[in-house]
Amino acid sequence: MVRTMEKAQVSLPSDTEVRVTRDFKAPRTLVWDAHTKPELVRRWMLGPPGWSMPVCDMDVRTGGKYLWRWKSDETGAQFGFHGDYRDVAMPAKIVHAEYYDPGDIGGAMDISQPAIIRTMFTEANGITSLEMIMKFATKEIRDAAVSTGMTDGMEMGYERLDKLFAAEQGG
Repeated sequence: MVRTMEKAQVSLPSDTEVRVTRDFKAPRTLVWDAHTKPELVRRWMLGPPGWSMPVCDMDVRTGGKYLWRWKSDETGAQFGFHGDYRDVAMPAKIVHAEYYDPGDIGGAMDISQPAIIRTMFTEANGITSLEMIMKFATKEIRDAAVSTGMTDGMEMGYERLDKLFAAEQGG
């Protein structure tokens, strides 16, 4: 059995922000690849069991765009996110704008304004630390996003990443 790292830590540093931190027992370049290569993203960024990611288009460069769509294996309902990369500095930082597409799922989030997501990757002693700051346009949009259980879904994906990294490193 793969021992996972400590669960993601979530805080609300301001009325419009969510901060998520998580450590991975893997080199920074491997964690970076898992966040920037569609063939790897599709293997872990799935949320709860029973969801697949049929669309994962990513042009990870400053000015590039992305489109992610998830699908319920049971009902066929879909939702997604799309946006553009504002600042990419391999393998240390990704800043992207994220627009929610409610698809068949719906939701109360304001979809006219993007969240700005800054993800930083640092490594020390074989452990890569991820810090993600999600800045929403308003407190109400932030609270609506948090109420979806997104951070629980993120941790489910991060636990899949722990397994993927262990397999990649022969552990």
